[in-house]
Amino acid sequence: MPYQSSITRTYTFCAAHRLHTDQLTEDLNRKIFGKCNNLNGHGHNYTVLVTVQGELDPHTGLITDVDALDRLVKARIVDRFDHQHLNFDPAFAQVTTTGENLARLIWDLLVDQIPSGQLEKIGVIETRDNFFEYIGALQKPVVPSAIGSRRTDAH
Repeated sequence: MPYQSSITRTYTFCAAHRLHTDQLTEDLNRKIFGKCNNLNGHGHNYTVLVTVQGELDPHTGLITDVDALDRLVKARIVDRFDHQHLNFDPAFAQVTTTGENLARLIWDLLVDQIPSGQLEKIGVIETRDNFFEYIGALQKPVVPSAIGSRRTDAH
């Protein structure tokens, strides 16, 4: 049986957000979200952990093309969110900008784009005390692919 392994890469971006939902009254928003409901928002230096799992390529010993993964995350995540206000991102138009929802959105933006291997989980460190992790819906088995080639399995 081939070896299954994983690699986790870290990425950072700075962004602002306001914890607020139109589904609640102003008073309930203040009660639930406290100082994070500040009308002007507040900022974080986010760290995102992207974990890819898969079989080791027998020739390289790698799971995925790390350079391609870095380019992907920079283009789809870092460039999109760095120095932005998350509440103004269209993906958060109907969703509260919690760390839980940010981790899920990052998953959705990456899951079908991983160069080889399979996205295992997303971690988001928002503060010293707040770490969020998202592991997608029931995952399919990893389809082996050569390092540097795109996945072509149907979704």
